[in-house]
Amino acid sequence: MDPEGKHAANSSPNSGDRPALLILDMVNCFDFEGAEALEPRALEAARRIDRLRQEFRAHGWPVVYVNDNFGEWHSEASKLVARALEKDNPVTEMVRPEHGDFFIIKPQFSGFYATNLPVLLPQLGVSKLVLSGIATDICVLFTAADAHMREYDLWVPEDAVAAESDERGRWALDIMARSMGAETAATSHKSPGEWLAALTQ
Repeated sequence: MDPEGKHAANSSPNSGDRPALLILDMVNCFDFEGAEALEPRALEAARRIDRLRQEFRAHGWPVVYVNDNFGEWHSEASKLVARALEKDNPVTEMVRPEHGDFFIIKPQFSGFYATNLPVLLPQLGVSKLVLSGIATDICVLFTAADAHMREYDLWVPEDAVAAESDERGRWALDIMARSMGAETAATSHKSPGEWLAALTQ
């Protein structure tokens, strides 16, 4: 795990046409209002995210965790992970960061706001983003908006994100599809390779 993407400069960026998988706020204690509704949905999304990250790693594509600090301004990435795993937490356990993954701590909803992400992605040669995690209508939506304004191609798989309710999730996905041109097909209907191929047609 590379906290804050500190070693990105030593990576090997290529033509600037790579995809990256962003995993939003899945290192989580689920101890906030609304967590009871969100956690089981997040667990379903975690199963799809796990398959996505395995495919990304197999291709050598970046996997980037973008995570809230939950008010712990002095915590490092490893401490956030350890805290989330202190109790029985199948969500974080299923998608916990591994060696070679990047980890960005964010102070607000968007993964781009006041973080190293806008610097990290160009250094990694990334121009396409797959957004996953929670919550669809908050941090995923805000991150998608900032990514769209930076002209990243976007795929937000509807089965790899979760919100507190199906209605809120559908509302956010509709905005991302209609207003940001994001692909929202489920991972059961589209693979990363198929999504990338469609972008070149």
